[in-house]
Amino acid sequence: MDFSLTKKQEALQKHVRDFVMQEIIPYERDVRQFPDGPDESLRLEIVNKARDAGFRTPHISEEWGGMGLDHRDKAIFFEAAGYSPLGPIALNCAAPDEGNMHLLEAVATEEQKKQYLLPMSSGQIRSCFCMTEPAGGAGSDPSLMKTTAIEDGDDFVINGAKWLITGAVDARFAIIMASTKAEGIKEGAATMFLADMSDPAIEIERIIRTNDNCFSGGHAIVNFNDLRVSRGDVLGELGQGFKYAQVRLAPARLTHCMRWLGAAQRCHDIALAYSSRRTAFGKYLADHEGIGFMLADNEMDLHVCRMTIWHTAWLLDQGEQGGFESSRAKVICSEAQFRIVDRAVQILGGMGVTEETIVERLFREIRGFRVYDGPSEVHRWSMAKKLKRHAQGADFIEETEALDLPFTEPGNSLFIAPKEF
Repeated sequence: MDFSLTKKQEALQKHVRDFVMQEIIPYERDVRQFPDGPDESLRLEIVNKARDAGFRTPHISEEWGGMGLDHRDKAIFFEAAGYSPLGPIALNCAAPDEGNMHLLEAVATEEQKKQYLLPMSSGQIRSCFCMTEPAGGAGSDPSLMKTTAIEDGDDFVINGAKWLITGAVDARFAIIMASTKAEGIKEGAATMFLADMSDPAIEIERIIRTNDNCFSGGHAIVNFNDLRVSRGDVLGELGQGFKYAQVRLAPARLTHCMRWLGAAQRCHDIALAYSSRRTAFGKYLADHEGIGFMLADNEMDLHVCRMTIWHTAWLLDQGEQGGFESSRAKVICSEAQFRIVDRAVQILGGMGVTEETIVERLFREIRGFRVYDGPSEVHRWSMAKKLKRHAQGADFIEETEALDLPFTEPGNSLFIAPKEF
């Protein structure tokens, strides 16, 4: 793997960074930003500004109106976009639309792509992804899905409640995950359905107040009351919803890492500039060991995040599924990026908890990243299960025989089960 950037990548990085710095950051104090996210008029204004500057949806193929960037190029593009919380919105690579577009391109029929993907790739409409449910339903454990889709002739009738549905307000359509009851579908299987959000059977019960406001449409509770959809509204195949969720979620975890890396870099840059000019006790703040060490720690965390993202992106570009690696990246980046922003608040002192800089806002925004798209604990648990399966494989047992470990009985922490387990 070559970690150097090509001339083309350097030009892409500079182009995006200059656009965000010059055209988007001035919008950060626009009054059309509310606790539930930017107003739709603001979103469309900055999306059109990006399009006029020559930017198209970076992660979608040229066939469907995008720039067709690979994962490594996306890492560069998304990080530069994330330097402002409005950058991903303007450049049409913000969640949840970014992940939904990727899913549609991978799974949808040609007709569905024309109906939904094309207008999304132009930035003219938004969408939402309805999977997470209130307590007792699907969350970190998707097998607890309570929302049902029951076959009724050529249609399906959907009932249930979802919550923390990002972007639901003003979304044109939804991708709905529902446990499916249909002939030939095994018990507990889920299916993805496409539905128009203007359907009267879809109710946005209320907006949930959260500690972020960078997502268009906020986070809502959405109810489905006898929502009727046709077989033509099935996304992909019946009963394959959980499989398709991984098609969407694995790359989406990484793009979150990319965007928030840009935000963390912004906070570090502000803290570095401040501490290199502000004096206390006869010298610059950066000359005090306590501050200098925090700056150094920030730099190390930034580097580790960037290398982790680039490595995972490289694997995806080689055709690997990258499930383990994207989980690893999500944990490393969400925790390191929060540390970076937290240190920036501390370095800025009193100013760090005010709205005089964007650091206070990004501190609130980035905290949720350790929860959504799978909490750190769930990803660690998933990785540990995969590590154990690897350790119980014949190849690993053979490789570790030379270690002369005292393998004994189950219950001993050093026990390695036979390969048939």
